[in-house]
Amino acid sequence: MLNSKLKTLLLLTASVFVIGQSNSADNSKQIDVTEAAFKCITEFAASGEFFVDNLLGNLAATLEVANSDSGGKFPAGSLVTLVPNEAMIKHEEGWNPATNDWEFFLLDVSAEGTSIAQRGGVEVTNRAGSCFGCHQLARPEWDLICGINHGCAPLPFTREQIRGVQQSDPRCVREN
Repeated sequence: MLNSKLKTLLLLTASVFVIGQSNSADNSKQIDVTEAAFKCITEFAASGEFFVDNLLGNLAATLEVANSDSGGKFPAGSLVTLVPNEAMIKHEEGWNPATNDWEFFLLDVSAEGTSIAQRGGVEVTNRAGSCFGCHQLARPEWDLICGINHGCAPLPFTREQIRGVQQSDPRCVREN
């Protein structure tokens, strides 16, 4: 019981430390991200449950890490998304060491396109809480990506439910 309380206290202390440092982004190392980067999720390259892209044109390197069985460090420009309204983008090394240089995005998506609802580090939150709060639990070799057996808490959705959400992206053109 005491051990559990001590672990919780240590996690809270570490989170406060990280939150305090998360606003130390170096804007000179930030990749220009516009709403145009976020298109129909299935137009990105598939990697397991995720879809990926690279805003700097280095898709091969992004896919190499995304498809690795042992993890790795994603290159700058990597975009990773599981569902249409959330994404992560990796900036140049040193942009924000507290988030491994990842920026989190919450998106409003419609048939007309995408608008960015929130973007940033630990301050970006969805209904489950801070995006970073979940992703920081990924073991170091997974570079904050929460996949199956990466150390993050499991999502409360089945694979079929996730696929259904992915396939219902309103930005995707559907032929009848």
